[in-house]
Amino acid sequence: MFSKKTMIVVCVIILVTANIIVLSVSSKHRYPPSTFGRIALIVISPLQNVLTQTVNYTKNIWENYFFLVSTARENNRLKKEMGYLIQKNNEYHEAVLSNIRIRSLLDFRQSIPYESIAAEVISIDPSMLYRTVVIDKGKINGVKIGFPVITPQGIVGQVIDAADHYSRVLLILDQESSVDAVVQESRARGIIKGASSDQCIFKYILRRHEIKIWDSVISSGLDGVYPKGLPIGYISYINKKKSGLFQEVKVTSHVDFNKLEEVLVVINQTPKSYTNNK
Repeated sequence: MFSKKTMIVVCVIILVTANIIVLSVSSKHRYPPSTFGRIALIVISPLQNVLTQTVNYTKNIWENYFFLVSTARENNRLKKEMGYLIQKNNEYHEAVLSNIRIRSLLDFRQSIPYESIAAEVISIDPSMLYRTVVIDKGKINGVKIGFPVITPQGIVGQVIDAADHYSRVLLILDQESSVDAVVQESRARGIIKGASSDQCIFKYILRRHEIKIWDSVISSGLDGVYPKGLPIGYISYINKKKSGLFQEVKVTSHVDFNKLEEVLVVINQTPKSYTNNK
């Protein structure tokens, strides 16, 4: 009829009431008779012991409950603080890496004899039809269609469209791209054409020219787009056919296009020294 919980509550109430009554009676006799004192001691002591244990147990439950609640709140606070610190650490680390790249780019800018401006790559063409990127510099910065785009590692491509604040760059990996180039060691000349992969095809290399894997390929400057001597890549494949005029050659770019973030746009190919003398 009565639940276990109800019975426990009733027992606790009875014990508390009995304890109060006995204490009240005892308090009226400063020196109670010895017989009454012994009876009170025998009857009340177990009751007081049970009551004390019950009160202490309840107290411990409440203290542990509030401790767990406080611990949970503190844990949540520490998790939020840790997440914030991790975010700030990532931002700091990214800023350090960005500063290193920009410093390298600006050092390279000072080393080349042409006037150029730094730009950041802000988007990549998601389609597979064209290999292009968009940079955050445009006409108001002096960028025009046809300007070459480079990095310290080598040629990136050329500007094919320019708005006021943005420009689109055709990468040398695109099949519509072409760079007049020479093998630095043998001076064999040909045309670098983009392919569907991350390599370029080095066309029109005569069979009689001696070239080797790892030979460096640079711009010849004869196409009117890229200044002479800019690095392009290295020869990574050679197939010297038994017939025909040309070899089948592939070139791997020095530029890692998957990690392209900052570039230089050459806006004036007249050597700085010549400009300053004028």
